[in-house]
Amino acid sequence: MKTRTALACASALISALAAAEIKIDIPHERFVLKNGLTVIVHEDRKAPIVAVNIWYHVGSKNERKGRTGFAHLFEHLMFEGSEHIPSFDAPMERIGGTNNGSTGNDRTNYWSTLPA
Repeated sequence: MKTRTALACASALISALAAAEIKIDIPHERFVLKNGLTVIVHEDRKAPIVAVNIWYHVGSKNERKGRTGFAHLFEHLMFEGSEHIPSFDAPMERIGGTNNGSTGNDRTNYWSTLPA
């Protein structure tokens, strides 16, 4: 009986904690560009770095059944360079920066971090 009571109390406590609203306030600016891009800027001057993280609301959920992997492929194509920047990683790495990306079900994102 004690075990059941303890389990019921633990379950009630876990439910109460899960239902509690945790408010996190991070100062930021939010605005939308003319092209529809939502920009969120947060400045934290504790460390001399700059980080940029770009999220696209497209991922594997947008692929057709039987034709998967395109979201992840396009993530990797980003790092292949372009006509104007043949090697995306090399210039960043020369100054101590890094680039990476990831793909999920509902988003694809790229991020870069470099010394300020």
